[in-house]
Amino acid sequence: MTPRWTAPARRTAALAAALVLVVVVSGCSASRPPAGRPAPGHTAGAPANSGTPTPNPAGGAPPQQPASGNPFLARVPHFPPPPKAQPVSLHGGPQAPFFTRLPTTQPVAFLTMDDGWIQSPDAIALMQAADIPFTMFLIAPVAARGAAFFKQLVAAGGSVGDHTITHPNLRGRSYANQHHEICDSATTLTQTFGQRPQLFRPPFGEYDATTLRVAHDCGYTAVLNWSETVDKGIVRYQTAEHRIHPGDIILMHFRPAFVDDVLAALRAIAAAGLTPAVLTDYLISPHA
Repeated sequence: MTPRWTAPARRTAALAAALVLVVVVSGCSASRPPAGRPAPGHTAGAPANSGTPTPNPAGGAPPQQPASGNPFLARVPHFPPPPKAQPVSLHGGPQAPFFTRLPTTQPVAFLTMDDGWIQSPDAIALMQAADIPFTMFLIAPVAARGAAFFKQLVAAGGSVGDHTITHPNLRGRSYANQHHEICDSATTLTQTFGQRPQLFRPPFGEYDATTLRVAHDCGYTAVLNWSETVDKGIVRYQTAEHRIHPGDIILMHFRPAFVDDVLAALRAIAAAGLTPAVLTDYLISPHA
Protein backbone atom coordinates (compact mmCIF):
# COMPACT_ATOMS: atom_id res chain seq x y z
CA MET A 1 0.00 0.00 0.00
CA THR A 2 1.49 3.37 -1.04
CA PRO A 3 1.73 5.79 1.93
CA ARG A 4 -0.24 8.98 1.66
CA TRP A 5 1.66 12.25 2.12
CA THR A 6 0.09 15.08 4.03
CA ALA A 7 0.77 18.67 2.88
CA PRO A 8 3.12 19.44 5.84
CA ALA A 9 5.10 16.27 5.10
CA ARG A 10 5.45 17.16 1.44
CA ARG A 11 6.74 20.64 2.37
CA THR A 12 9.27 19.15 4.81
CA ALA A 13 10.61 16.68 2.22
CA ALA A 14 10.95 19.38 -0.42
CA LEU A 15 12.90 21.63 1.97
CA ALA A 16 15.29 18.80 2.89
CA ALA A 17 15.96 18.02 -0.78
CA ALA A 18 16.73 21.69 -1.50
CA LEU A 19 19.26 21.83 1.36
CA VAL A 20 21.05 18.73 0.06
CA LEU A 21 21.28 20.29 -3.42
CA VAL A 22 22.81 23.50 -2.04
CA VAL A 23 25.50 21.55 -0.15
CA VAL A 24 26.41 19.47 -3.21
CA VAL A 25 26.64 22.48 -5.54
CA SER A 26 28.74 24.45 -3.04
CA GLY A 27 31.22 21.58 -2.67
CA CYS A 28 31.69 21.25 -6.46
CA SER A 29 32.32 24.94 -6.99
CA ALA A 30 34.95 25.37 -4.26
CA SER A 31 38.32 26.33 -5.82
CA ARG A 32 41.62 24.61 -5.02
CA PRO A 33 44.05 26.69 -3.01
CA PRO A 34 47.02 27.95 -5.07
CA ALA A 35 50.41 26.35 -4.68
CA GLY A 36 52.16 27.60 -1.58
CA ARG A 37 55.56 29.28 -1.35
CA PRO A 38 58.34 26.70 -1.63
CA ALA A 39 60.50 26.06 1.38
CA PRO A 40 63.86 27.81 1.22
CA GLY A 41 66.96 25.81 0.39
CA HIS A 42 67.44 22.69 -1.65
CA THR A 43 68.47 19.14 -0.91
CA ALA A 44 70.70 17.66 -3.56
CA GLY A 45 68.86 15.12 -5.66
CA ALA A 46 65.41 16.35 -4.64
CA PRO A 47 62.98 17.88 -7.15
CA ALA A 48 62.75 21.65 -6.92
CA ASN A 49 59.00 22.12 -6.76
CA SER A 50 56.35 19.49 -7.24
CA GLY A 51 53.54 21.97 -7.73
CA THR A 52 51.56 20.31 -4.90
CA PRO A 53 49.39 22.88 -3.08
CA THR A 54 50.68 23.77 0.38
CA PRO A 55 48.02 23.94 3.13
CA ASN A 56 47.47 27.34 4.67
CA PRO A 57 49.08 26.98 8.14
CA ALA A 58 46.77 29.59 9.65
CA GLY A 59 43.64 27.81 8.42
CA GLY A 60 40.71 29.52 6.81
CA ALA A 61 40.73 30.87 3.26
CA PRO A 62 43.74 30.18 1.02
CA PRO A 63 46.16 33.07 0.35
CA GLN A 64 45.20 35.55 -2.34
CA GLN A 65 46.94 35.69 -5.71
CA PRO A 66 49.33 38.68 -5.90
CA ALA A 67 47.59 41.84 -7.04
CA SER A 68 49.73 42.07 -10.18
CA GLY A 69 48.46 38.70 -11.37
CA ASN A 70 51.97 37.32 -11.99
CA PRO A 71 51.64 33.64 -11.03
CA PHE A 72 55.31 33.35 -9.98
CA LEU A 73 55.60 36.22 -7.49
CA ALA A 74 54.82 34.01 -4.49
CA ARG A 75 57.24 31.27 -5.59
CA VAL A 76 60.55 33.10 -5.96
CA PRO A 77 62.82 33.83 -2.99
CA HIS A 78 63.47 37.41 -1.98
CA PHE A 79 67.09 38.55 -2.12
CA PRO A 80 68.84 41.57 -0.65
CA PRO A 81 70.48 43.89 -3.17
CA PRO A 82 73.92 42.67 -4.23
CA PRO A 83 76.91 44.48 -2.72
CA LYS A 84 78.93 46.95 -4.75
CA ALA A 85 80.99 44.72 -7.00
CA GLN A 86 84.70 44.28 -6.41
CA PRO A 87 85.94 43.28 -9.90
CA VAL A 88 88.33 40.34 -10.13
CA SER A 89 91.82 40.83 -11.50
CA LEU A 90 92.11 40.01 -15.20
CA HIS A 91 95.22 39.65 -17.35
CA GLY A 92 95.48 41.27 -20.75
CA GLY A 93 96.20 38.28 -23.03
CA PRO A 94 97.21 36.72 -25.38
CA GLN A 95 94.45 34.38 -24.17
CA ALA A 96 91.12 35.33 -22.64
CA PRO A 97 90.94 34.42 -18.93
CA PHE A 98 88.92 31.31 -18.11
CA PHE A 99 86.72 30.71 -15.05
CA THR A 100 84.48 28.00 -13.64
CA ARG A 101 83.77 30.30 -10.69
CA LEU A 102 84.84 33.84 -9.89
CA PRO A 103 87.47 34.36 -7.17
CA THR A 104 85.41 36.58 -4.88
CA THR A 105 84.41 36.39 -1.23
CA GLN A 106 81.44 38.70 -1.72
CA PRO A 107 78.09 36.97 -0.99
CA VAL A 108 77.07 36.61 -4.63
CA ALA A 109 76.43 33.87 -7.19
CA PHE A 110 75.71 34.02 -10.91
CA LEU A 111 72.79 32.42 -12.77
CA THR A 112 73.43 31.56 -16.42
CA MET A 113 71.31 29.96 -19.17
CA ASP A 114 72.50 28.33 -22.39
CA ASP A 115 71.35 27.71 -25.96
CA GLY A 116 67.83 29.19 -26.34
CA TRP A 117 66.05 26.49 -28.33
CA ILE A 118 62.91 26.30 -26.16
CA GLN A 119 61.23 29.70 -25.69
CA SER A 120 58.44 29.30 -23.17
CA PRO A 121 56.22 32.32 -22.36
CA ASP A 122 56.45 31.24 -18.71
CA ALA A 123 60.15 32.13 -18.81
CA ILE A 124 59.31 35.79 -19.31
CA ALA A 125 56.73 35.92 -16.50
CA LEU A 126 59.07 34.06 -14.14
CA MET A 127 62.09 36.29 -14.73
CA GLN A 128 59.94 39.40 -14.43
CA ALA A 129 58.76 38.14 -11.03
CA ALA A 130 62.27 37.10 -9.94
CA ASP A 131 63.70 40.55 -10.74
CA ILE A 132 67.33 39.36 -10.65
CA PRO A 133 70.32 39.63 -12.99
CA PHE A 134 71.18 36.63 -15.18
CA THR A 135 73.26 35.91 -18.27
CA MET A 136 72.03 34.09 -21.39
CA PHE A 137 74.72 32.42 -23.51
CA LEU A 138 72.83 32.22 -26.79
CA ILE A 139 73.40 30.45 -30.10
CA ALA A 140 73.44 33.40 -32.48
CA PRO A 141 70.97 32.22 -35.18
CA VAL A 142 68.57 30.92 -32.52
CA ALA A 143 68.69 34.30 -30.78
CA ALA A 144 68.10 36.14 -34.05
CA ARG A 145 65.02 34.06 -34.85
CA GLY A 146 63.64 34.51 -31.34
CA ALA A 147 64.72 38.12 -30.91
CA ALA A 148 61.36 39.33 -29.55
CA PHE A 149 61.41 36.65 -26.84
CA PHE A 150 64.99 37.26 -25.75
CA LYS A 151 64.64 41.03 -25.79
CA GLN A 152 61.85 40.67 -23.21
CA LEU A 153 64.23 38.65 -21.05
CA VAL A 154 66.88 41.34 -21.43
CA ALA A 155 64.30 43.85 -20.22
CA ALA A 156 63.62 41.56 -17.24
CA GLY A 157 67.27 41.67 -16.12
CA GLY A 158 69.14 39.44 -18.56
CA SER A 159 72.34 40.09 -20.45
CA VAL A 160 73.55 38.28 -23.56
CA GLY A 161 76.73 36.22 -23.95
CA ASP A 162 78.04 34.29 -26.94
CA HIS A 163 77.56 30.51 -27.44
CA THR A 164 78.71 30.16 -31.11
CA ILE A 165 76.81 29.77 -34.37
CA THR A 166 76.29 26.00 -34.70
CA HIS A 167 77.05 24.77 -31.14
CA PRO A 168 80.02 22.54 -32.03
CA ASN A 169 82.66 20.96 -29.81
CA LEU A 170 85.48 23.48 -30.34
CA ARG A 171 88.31 21.41 -28.87
CA GLY A 172 90.92 20.57 -31.51
CA ARG A 173 89.44 22.76 -34.26
CA SER A 174 91.54 25.17 -36.27
CA TYR A 175 91.96 28.84 -35.44
CA ALA A 176 89.97 29.80 -38.55
CA ASN A 177 87.07 27.50 -37.69
CA GLN A 178 86.88 28.67 -34.10
CA HIS A 179 87.22 32.30 -35.21
CA HIS A 180 84.17 31.84 -37.45
CA GLU A 181 82.10 30.22 -34.69
CA ILE A 182 83.05 32.72 -31.99
CA CYS A 183 83.62 36.05 -33.77
CA ASP A 184 80.91 35.79 -36.41
CA SER A 185 78.46 34.79 -33.68
CA ALA A 186 79.32 37.99 -31.83
CA THR A 187 78.52 39.99 -34.96
CA THR A 188 75.06 38.42 -35.25
CA LEU A 189 74.31 38.95 -31.55
CA THR A 190 75.40 42.59 -31.82
CA GLN A 191 73.07 43.12 -34.77
CA THR A 192 70.21 41.42 -32.89
CA PHE A 193 70.52 43.18 -29.53
CA GLY A 194 72.39 46.38 -30.36
CA GLN A 195 75.24 45.60 -27.96
CA ARG A 196 78.32 43.43 -28.42
CA PRO A 197 78.55 40.52 -25.95
CA GLN A 198 81.47 40.58 -23.51
CA LEU A 199 81.50 36.94 -22.35
CA PHE A 200 81.82 33.61 -24.16
CA ARG A 201 80.88 30.07 -23.15
CA PRO A 202 82.11 27.10 -25.23
CA PRO A 203 79.45 24.51 -26.10
CA PHE A 204 79.57 21.42 -23.85
CA GLY A 205 82.24 23.22 -21.81
CA GLU A 206 84.84 21.94 -24.31
CA TYR A 207 87.70 24.30 -25.23
CA ASP A 208 91.44 24.43 -25.78
CA ALA A 209 94.21 27.01 -25.93
CA THR A 210 93.05 28.04 -29.41
CA THR A 211 89.57 28.78 -28.04
CA LEU A 212 91.01 31.13 -25.42
CA ARG A 213 93.23 32.84 -28.01
CA VAL A 214 90.33 33.32 -30.42
CA ALA A 215 88.10 34.65 -27.64
CA HIS A 216 90.81 37.17 -26.76
CA ASP A 217 91.25 38.18 -30.40
CA CYS A 218 87.47 38.59 -30.75
CA GLY A 219 87.48 41.03 -27.84
CA TYR A 220 85.89 38.90 -25.13
CA THR A 221 86.58 39.77 -21.52
CA ALA A 222 86.46 36.14 -20.33
CA VAL A 223 85.49 32.56 -21.17
CA LEU A 224 83.21 30.87 -18.63
CA ASN A 225 82.17 27.37 -17.72
CA TRP A 226 80.32 26.63 -14.45
CA SER A 227 80.37 25.47 -10.83
CA GLU A 228 76.92 23.80 -10.63
CA THR A 229 74.30 22.63 -13.10
CA VAL A 230 70.50 22.50 -12.83
CA ASP A 231 68.22 20.16 -14.78
CA LYS A 232 64.64 18.96 -14.20
CA GLY A 233 64.47 21.03 -11.03
CA ILE A 234 67.53 19.40 -9.43
CA VAL A 235 70.75 21.20 -8.55
CA ARG A 236 73.79 19.06 -9.35
CA TYR A 237 76.90 20.08 -7.47
CA GLN A 238 80.45 19.64 -8.74
CA THR A 239 81.93 19.25 -5.25
CA ALA A 240 81.28 16.99 -2.27
CA GLU A 241 79.79 19.89 -0.31
CA HIS A 242 76.30 20.40 -1.68
CA ARG A 243 76.17 24.14 -1.29
CA ILE A 244 76.54 27.20 -3.50
CA HIS A 245 79.66 29.20 -2.66
CA PRO A 246 80.47 32.88 -3.24
CA GLY A 247 81.47 33.40 -6.85
CA ASP A 248 79.85 30.20 -8.14
CA ILE A 249 78.45 30.15 -11.67
CA ILE A 250 75.25 28.12 -12.07
CA LEU A 251 74.42 26.59 -15.45
CA MET A 252 70.95 25.77 -16.76
CA HIS A 253 69.37 25.65 -20.22
CA PHE A 254 66.24 26.80 -22.00
CA ARG A 255 64.46 23.46 -21.57
CA PRO A 256 60.90 22.32 -20.78
CA ALA A 257 61.70 22.43 -17.04
CA PHE A 258 62.87 26.06 -17.24
CA VAL A 259 60.60 27.23 -14.41
CA ASP A 260 61.59 24.40 -12.06
CA ASP A 261 65.27 24.90 -12.87
CA VAL A 262 65.23 28.64 -12.16
CA LEU A 263 63.34 28.15 -8.89
CA ALA A 264 65.72 25.37 -7.79
CA ALA A 265 68.74 27.55 -8.55
CA LEU A 266 67.30 30.56 -6.74
CA ARG A 267 66.40 28.52 -3.67
CA ALA A 268 69.93 27.09 -3.57
CA ILE A 269 71.41 30.59 -3.81
CA ALA A 270 69.10 31.83 -1.04
CA ALA A 271 69.86 28.84 1.20
CA ALA A 272 73.57 29.69 0.96
CA GLY A 273 72.90 33.27 2.08
CA LEU A 274 73.94 34.66 -1.29
CA THR A 275 72.27 36.93 -3.83
CA PRO A 276 72.36 36.87 -7.66
CA ALA A 277 74.74 39.39 -9.20
CA VAL A 278 75.83 40.68 -12.61
CA LEU A 279 78.79 38.80 -14.13
CA THR A 280 80.04 41.75 -16.14
CA ASP A 281 80.22 43.89 -12.98
CA TYR A 282 82.94 41.51 -11.79
CA LEU A 283 84.57 40.85 -15.17
CA ILE A 284 85.70 44.14 -16.61
CA SER A 285 88.08 44.14 -19.56
CA PRO A 286 91.53 45.51 -18.68
CA HIS A 287 91.27 47.49 -21.92
CA ALA A 288 87.92 49.09 -20.99
